[in-house]
Amino acid sequence: MKVFGVAGYSGSGKTTLLEKLLPEIIAHGLRVSVIKHTHHNFDIDRPGKDSFRHRQAGAGEVLLASASRWVLMNELRGAPEPSLADYLARFSPCDLVLVEGFKDEEVPTLEVYRPANGKPPLWPERRQIVAVASDEPLPAGFPAALMALDLNDTAAIVRYILDTLNPKVAHATHETPFSPCGRRAGGRGGRS
Repeated sequence: MKVFGVAGYSGSGKTTLLEKLLPEIIAHGLRVSVIKHTHHNFDIDRPGKDSFRHRQAGAGEVLLASASRWVLMNELRGAPEPSLADYLARFSPCDLVLVEGFKDEEVPTLEVYRPANGKPPLWPERRQIVAVASDEPLPAGFPAALMALDLNDTAAIVRYILDTLNPKVAHATHETPFSPCGRRAGGRGGRS
């Protein structure tokens, strides 16, 4: 499966961008999954529910299932957090996994950068960033090796992601950028 990251500081608009990208990428005939990493403690369960009670009683994993969806909750109980590769191994087959967060993973990554947030850009310190999408002009000294994209031009961002993952496909024909077996047909894309 292909993996492409979207990174940026909290409040930069990563989730909003992914909401816009997903339907457009799916319209290319791709099956897409998403991993969102958070640094905050979270719980999708509620106190008093049976699944919550099972976890509180010590279950390492609880699978909650219905006719509409299922979710597998895994309690780390002090164990180290799994790697991105560990999480990816749990996915069902798909064409593309978009990863929100995981800023330090070595996957091609688009930085969502908003100068108005007052945070420094990530691209100077992270070589996996292959493009920057911003709502303002990028600062002087922006490297020519990186692609600069307009954060509000969703179609251009989708074209860039698909071209990065497989640069040999002509998107003007709306062809799927992946071979039927999900393997990349061309080179890595992005910078060397």
